[in-house]
Amino acid sequence: MTSVLVGFSWKISLFIFFRLLQGFSAGIITPLMSTLLVKTAGPENIGKVIAIVTTPMIFGPIFGPVLGGLLIEFSSWQWLFFINVGVVALAIPLLIRNLPDFPAVDASRKLDIIGILLLSGMSIAMIMGISKAADSASFLIPSTLLWLAIGGGLLLAYILYDRHSPYPTVLPLRLFHHRTFKATSIGLFLANIAIMGPMFLLPLIFQNMLELTTIGAALALIPQGLGMLVMRPYIGRMIDKVGAKRVVLVSVALSMLGSVPLVFITQQTSFIWLSFVLFTRGMGVGGITIALSSDAYTGLDEQDLPPAGVGINVIENFGSSFGTALLATVFAATTLTAGQVAGFHAGFLVSIIALILVALPALFLTPK
Repeated sequence: MTSVLVGFSWKISLFIFFRLLQGFSAGIITPLMSTLLVKTAGPENIGKVIAIVTTPMIFGPIFGPVLGGLLIEFSSWQWLFFINVGVVALAIPLLIRNLPDFPAVDASRKLDIIGILLLSGMSIAMIMGISKAADSASFLIPSTLLWLAIGGGLLLAYILYDRHSPYPTVLPLRLFHHRTFKATSIGLFLANIAIMGPMFLLPLIFQNMLELTTIGAALALIPQGLGMLVMRPYIGRMIDKVGAKRVVLVSVALSMLGSVPLVFITQQTSFIWLSFVLFTRGMGVGGITIALSSDAYTGLDEQDLPPAGVGINVIENFGSSFGTALLATVFAATTLTAGQVAGFHAGFLVSIIALILVALPALFLTPK
């Protein structure tokens, strides 16, 4: 329903409002799926099960840009949302038929409206601050500092609210006292900056530097998705066999091999070489996210699984949004002073730094 409303939006304010409703409804799915997976698979099989169940998501980076490019090229942007109607129409009967009924972990628990508003406001304020910096190509502007201060204030308010609330909050901060959950949260935040941020730059490189069409740029992203797909079956088994710690460290090293060359890309860079680099990068980044997501639930009690799923989903979404805004700001600021090519290089350099930093929390993950 919300996809239809977004498609029929006739002004930007309605578009944003309906996208908020769409995000609210879709945001329930991921933490719910993670919780059900952990409950049914058990800790000894969680890596393999998450790798299997999330494999269809890999087809998004492979076919999504191509389909989006075709829709925009031969139709209109509205069909980017109308196409969801057919997908949902197929999914609902399958869910009704195959999804088992699970008893509620805590039926007395109520929706934490105050906590949701505080966390949502904090995320919006932080991202708005970075976005304002991207518009002005500088972090040292009043609007950016104001929004970041508001975001910091809302975060402090949530900390105080969580500490003194008589009811369970949407994201209990006591979860971060658990070493593995804290390490995976930091790792996922950094990983989403390193992985999702460049997804903003790569289409611009293909179109502005290599002068590809919209569809050509979409096709050029396929090697990265194929790299993720090829490694998927092995990653889950390796997580359950040798632990998330080793998988993340090896995946970071492999991702570096596919990321460092992007800092030196020019208009003369071979398209075949670039495809190989993206394929290598895809092989690495898949191992990072699956291993971190799998280990986040290690050692948690059953009643902590639902809020842990919410927390991981919030951190991943905030990391990807923050990373995209951060790289956009770095790209805009560098382009303004040194040119577009230097802007691309600077953006990828920031993502590489975030990728290196992922190795630090990985040292505290489960060894086996």
